[in-house]
Amino acid sequence: MFRTTPLRRAFVGLTAALAMTVSLSACGEESGDTGTGSGAPVPSASADTSLADKVPAEIKTAGKLIIGTDSTYAPNEYLDADGKTVIGFDVDLFNAVAQKLGLKTEWQSSKFDAIIPGVTSGKYNIGVSSFTVNAEREKQATMVSYFSAGTQWAAKAGATINPDDACGKKVAVQVGTVQLDDITARSKKCTDGGKAKITIDQYQSQADATNAVVSGKDDAMLADSPIGAYAVKQTNGQLALVGEIYDAAPYGYVLPKAQADFGAAIEQALEALIADGTYKTILSKWGVEAGGITDPAVNPQVS
Repeated sequence: MFRTTPLRRAFVGLTAALAMTVSLSACGEESGDTGTGSGAPVPSASADTSLADKVPAEIKTAGKLIIGTDSTYAPNEYLDADGKTVIGFDVDLFNAVAQKLGLKTEWQSSKFDAIIPGVTSGKYNIGVSSFTVNAEREKQATMVSYFSAGTQWAAKAGATINPDDACGKKVAVQVGTVQLDDITARSKKCTDGGKAKITIDQYQSQADATNAVVSGKDDAMLADSPIGAYAVKQTNGQLALVGEIYDAAPYGYVLPKAQADFGAAIEQALEALIADGTYKTILSKWGVEAGGITDPAVNPQVS
């Protein structure tokens, strides 16, 4: 999605891309700057001593943050052509946040639904993986909002499908996402109305969900709006967006529940990046500036 400079073929040659993701799921990639991936460089963010002083002692001693991410979600977070470096808009932005805090980053690939448990168990210091902020997640963790995205459907180009009446269709969705809850509720509405259920095919990887629609196994998919638009772009016209973006909500970084104070430092780092233009530069690099926000918050009030 959205860049004129070359991108890794995230959805062309999906089998190879997924094989790399699986084989490297336990690997970490350490970065001290924000210039990951190809394309325009991202300006370096200078450390803010007042914010660095708010970093928990054990993290400050380590000098880095271990980050759990599902690196199959282009253009937000995905593997570069080398098969090990995690790149994307989320990566560039959080690397800049970490720099403000005087820290380096180590990105570790994980299954999406294992990231929050990994944060709460201490395996990861933070989860950065396009997590929609919702009340259920805020019960488990501290969340810091940094972006806004909605849900959008996609189907084979030329297909006739109505997201508001997909009864009897086969729909692809990634495990553990808000879209799974969405399509489950839509299927129940179908059966409550005496219509055929929606067959929900769940995939660990968004790339697998996309491939299922491209191959014709499923009739449609739904995903976060930047992801759907990127998939359409990368499949060279095989897919098309369906309907409008809906249910816009913030993305949030995931921290342990007891680390609200650290969350406040991350919020302030984001505010500094917004003020100095770094935030806008990063979003523009990836073509996702439409989701930019001006008011990051710790545990924002959401439904």
